[in-house]
Amino acid sequence: MQAFSGLYTALDQTNSTNAKVAAMADYFRSATPEDAAWAVYFLSGRRLKRLVSHTALRDWLPASCELPAWLVEETYANVGDFAETAALLLGNTGRGLDASETLAAWVEERLLPLRGLDPERQREAVAHWWQQLDYEGCYVVTTLLTGALRVGVSQTLVGRALAEVANLPRATILHRMMGDWEPTADFFTNLLAADEGEAALSRPYPFCLAAPLDDDPGTAGLGSARDWLLEWKWDGIRGQLLWRQGQCYLWSRGEDLVTGQFPELAEAVSALPRDCVLDGEVLAWQHGGALPFAQLQRRLGRKRVGAKLRAEVPVAFMAYDLLELDG
Repeated sequence: MQAFSGLYTALDQTNSTNAKVAAMADYFRSATPEDAAWAVYFLSGRRLKRLVSHTALRDWLPASCELPAWLVEETYANVGDFAETAALLLGNTGRGLDASETLAAWVEERLLPLRGLDPERQREAVAHWWQQLDYEGCYVVTTLLTGALRVGVSQTLVGRALAEVANLPRATILHRMMGDWEPTADFFTNLLAADEGEAALSRPYPFCLAAPLDDDPGTAGLGSARDWLLEWKWDGIRGQLLWRQGQCYLWSRGEDLVTGQFPELAEAVSALPRDCVLDGEVLAWQHGGALPFAQLQRRLGRKRVGAKLRAEVPVAFMAYDLLELDG
């Protein structure tokens, strides 16, 4: 847990993408598979199902720091983050996290059992941790309790760090991180296992992106406008839809694997009779036409897309080019 807390601090204190990737790679190289699996779980944006209500935590904090509730609430309003508030009020006298206490043990033996305790025993456990830990430990433990672990890394960055450690293509790592999985030692071991052909199966082609002309079209050697065809500028996100050997992969132009955000596209492409790779645009689409990009934004960045959102913002894939057919 001490190592994970140190990683969290390192990630929180830099805006450099390369520094964040390097910090994660260093952590994954030295962590046990059990700890590394939980680190991947939290850093990729997943969170524990609610263990303790936020209201309860706010009710317990004043007594723990021996301050009146109004003053704690004023402090919280000024700081703006509950975990930081708790750490500032309580984390100055406790000791640091024990180096022998692992992240996996903390989560599995301390945090998760909270769900089965009555409120008073929950309060006693949390209050004990608050009094026991220094600022850094108190902050990290409270963020795990509240599910608000935000350190400015995306699943793509986590995949990049893991790919560096495993010496595998990032596409392979990101594909293995898709869907539902349990943060176990076996999961982490398989995440870094040698490639068995997945890389070639899931790898997209380089994106051929639009670019502005620096010169006047008439002097740029493009010929007459009558020799050209014009296409609509569709207001969506550029993507490649891969359908190979019964596997579907949808990549954005930023090299993010976004298949899970658009499950209906994976379902649709599975009806194609032949393997292919399509280049095109993901659009919010309804009643035969594109919806505003603001509607599509509601679908972006989600780990799961429920039936309600799928019904409100249906999507389509507007194909531009057929990049591959039958290999």
